Amino acid sequence: MSYYFVANYDVTNQPLYDEYAQAVGPTLMQYGAKIVVADHHPIPAEGQSRRTLIILEFESEEAALRWYNSPEYQAVINKRMNASEGWVRWAPGFEMPS
Repeated sequence: MSYYFVANYDVTNQPLYDEYAQAVGPTLMQYGAKIVVADHHPIPAEGQSRRTLIILEFESEEAALRWYNSPEYQAVINKRMNASEGWVRWAPGFEMPS
């Protein structure tokens, strides 16, 4: 079952975030992530939204956590954390009950 990394945040340090964006790409490719959404100006419909919305798809929860906990991603995660304010959530893909 697909597993998703969902992030919604405001970039507070653009130069540092740019370093993160450059460094994270190879880690995503290495661990088989699919970028589903990468939008820096999502259109709010309801509720409060931050300026950046990122949704990554992985083939499974195990694959997602393998990427997140990998030495490659852990080497760059602090750039995102120090360059933004917001939140990150994990969510499993939805399967219609039979």
